[in-house]
Amino acid sequence: MAVSREDVLHVAELARLGVDPGRVDSLVLELNGILGHMEVLGAVETGGRMADGGGRTTATPMRSDVDGSAISLATPREAFAPEMRDGFFLVPRLATHEGEGERSP
Repeated sequence: MAVSREDVLHVAELARLGVDPGRVDSLVLELNGILGHMEVLGAVETGGRMADGGGRTTATPMRSDVDGSAISLATPREAFAPEMRDGFFLVPRLATHEGEGERSP
């Protein structure tokens, strides 16, 4: 599927973006280049599974929600979020941000 000049202008109009007429042709080339790369990636046989990145994960692991303890809507905010600043909840910093202060602003 190729992107045409009319496609770029149509999407720009839908997104209410002003596109310099001299830039439209280069946008068409760039978008078609991206789509070409996506076609190449789509043709790669992965055996029906995603690549695991060499066995390393950098994502934060998800916890299982098996506890079942829900916070009632009748519970006052102070019971579960005692600290606030400018209308925002204050939460402990992530371990990766230690040393930058005790609480997130």
